[in-house]
Amino acid sequence: MDRTIKEIKGLLWALIFALLIRTFLFQPFNIPSGSMYPTLMVGDYIFVTKYSYGFSKYSFPFAIAPLSNRIAENRKPEVGEVVVFTNPKDTSMDYIKRLVGLPGDRIQVKAGVLHINGEPVKLEKTDDYPMIDYRTQQLIVVPQYIETLPNGKQHKILKAIPFGQGALDNTEEYIVPAGHYFMMGDNRDNSQDSRVLDKVGYIPEEYLIGPAKVIFFSTEAKWFEPNAWISGIRPKRVLTMID
Repeated sequence: MDRTIKEIKGLLWALIFALLIRTFLFQPFNIPSGSMYPTLMVGDYIFVTKYSYGFSKYSFPFAIAPLSNRIAENRKPEVGEVVVFTNPKDTSMDYIKRLVGLPGDRIQVKAGVLHINGEPVKLEKTDDYPMIDYRTQQLIVVPQYIETLPNGKQHKILKAIPFGQGALDNTEEYIVPAGHYFMMGDNRDNSQDSRVLDKVGYIPEEYLIGPAKVIFFSTEAKWFEPNAWISGIRPKRVLTMID
């Protein structure tokens, strides 16, 4: 009996420790869609550092904390960071996108090119990106560009549809409200993000969960195919930092 009680206590302490880590330090997420290609692929499993921006209602498990603002704030989000957040239009969904607009910024897409405060971001063509379309399982080759944000942060984006012809290639000018942020996917023609005001829109600060920092596992297998997880591992992506 004593041994059983000790084992139960050990299990409870392990669960408490895991919950504390998940609540205050790192939270795992998996990537279910292609909106962040080429940075993040379907089948990537990532860690988010929850303490970076401090804590809010939506950064606690199941949104159980009765908070209206952030507490224990460490720093403010920065342009160019890849961020996990709860969709304010549908709080049952967590999204991951790149932060491109801070409070007060003017954001607009003209002919497929991101403009921040009236200035177009620099785009440089690089090698095309071959990928398996996760919906059709067919190999496709997508034009790829290096985008440089005003603070010098560089990352790659995909532009499958010619510039100016995509559904979100010509937008109104968005003025990011105080306490809000503007997010866009790196796969510009396959991302529902802040450009779609009625589906995502501006992200209030309290809906931010944290920046994505590392890919700790990656597999080509679907989540419901655990027998294929090992054979489908992408070893070059495991334990890589997220830019």
